[in-house]
Amino acid sequence: MTHTQYDMKKLFFLFLFVLTVTQMRSQSFGQLISRLNSLPESQRQAVADSFMTAGHTFPFVEADTLVHFVYNSAAQSVVLAGDATEWNPSQPFTNISGTTFRYCTASYETDARLDYKFVINGSNWILDPNNRFTCTGGFGPNSELRMPAYQVPPETAYYSIIPHGTILDTTFYSNLLGNSRPVRIYLPPGYPSGSEAYPLILFHDGPEYLSLGNAANILDYLIAQHLMLPVIGIFVPPVDRTAEYAGNKIDLFTGFITTELMPVVDARFRTSRDPAKRAMAGASDGGNISLYIGMKHPEQFGKIAAQSSDVISVISGTFSGGPKLNLELYLDIGTYDLAVLIPMVHGLRDILQAKGYSFLFREWHEGHSWGNWKGHLRLPLLQFFPISSGLNTPQDHHGMKLEQNRPNPFHGRTIIPFSAPAGSNVEITLSDLSGRIVETLFSGSVSATENILEYLHKSLPGEYILTLKEGKSTRNSILIQAL
Repeated sequence: MTHTQYDMKKLFFLFLFVLTVTQMRSQSFGQLISRLNSLPESQRQAVADSFMTAGHTFPFVEADTLVHFVYNSAAQSVVLAGDATEWNPSQPFTNISGTTFRYCTASYETDARLDYKFVINGSNWILDPNNRFTCTGGFGPNSELRMPAYQVPPETAYYSIIPHGTILDTTFYSNLLGNSRPVRIYLPPGYPSGSEAYPLILFHDGPEYLSLGNAANILDYLIAQHLMLPVIGIFVPPVDRTAEYAGNKIDLFTGFITTELMPVVDARFRTSRDPAKRAMAGASDGGNISLYIGMKHPEQFGKIAAQSSDVISVISGTFSGGPKLNLELYLDIGTYDLAVLIPMVHGLRDILQAKGYSFLFREWHEGHSWGNWKGHLRLPLLQFFPISSGLNTPQDHHGMKLEQNRPNPFHGRTIIPFSAPAGSNVEITLSDLSGRIVETLFSGSVSATENILEYLHKSLPGEYILTLKEGKSTRNSILIQAL
């Protein structure tokens, strides 16, 4: 064979390889399955292997909502378990005979984020070997499904270039409960500065909010970006979790927090005693104890955040049948959350609505997981501790005021009312949560004092910040949510 013939042969096989890869990348998953089933069994594995090495990302997503989980190794059985199944291994994979190729197809919302694992041969729970995304939960790492419209919240990451708070370790003994526990205290960057007392937030399941919920990163980021006031964070663990948070020790634990722990914290640190500046947060049963303590002691904690919360009957009964309490609340739940919790949270939301409480409710296409809770912790923090520039609190600065958009959340189109002195030059910008300007909605002189801006959102769904500026001075900022 001459060199020319050899080179031509190499080019031919290279062309076949590129053509095969291109076909593998462009075909739909259904076409792949049809092709595999149409081939003799002896040829199927090679085609399946080519599909796996063709540069796809896994799980394989089509049309923004259709998800194909794939496993291509020897196994007797493969089953999917995760948030979408309440971690019940109930979705079996289909095997293409003559191959090790297995797949499981499901449909999820385009902005969903879910934890999952593969269960091999009935007992071996593994990460998806083809998915590079993981999320650590209470029982270790899980594979993470990120649907196309899901956006990773920037505040959960660690940034070396921003100021960081200090975390102090201490131990508190409870005479009421007869036990001691470690408590960690977050002091914001620069503490103490100025003469004013600091607002505070107490987290139940405190160690998990730090290690799994990335709470210190979130506080650092939101404070550094001037999205929230500097706060003192108190991270308290349970000792007997179920009993203390929702069982027969709930009143003793409440007494420990209100009469033993907080007086010491207040004496040692420059904390505000104003209940409107004192918050409590928790997830699952931790949300239950947050609601319970707020219900029992609104004079101490005036702001309560409950994520994917249990809601025992005494809580719903008191909020429903008792007088309206001086509380502001945040509630959320996942559409793939524990089935028993969803009606509880919906019921409490309806009670709060009927009683006229100030509250924020959100429902996410996520499950009962720390990935869910850390991804949305910013919302109660922004709600409870708005920076003095007025995030979500319209303020009048020399006749300039940015009102909350209507509706909010919104799909596509929304109305943004704002006020400015006639003839003034203003700018309204839309930024993501990292502070990057996505779009300038208006820039120029206004001819009237009261103005309405109609905005058509064309970017990805998610949370954004609207900012009203006069020259280089920020006058108001509003948190909005595009669906």
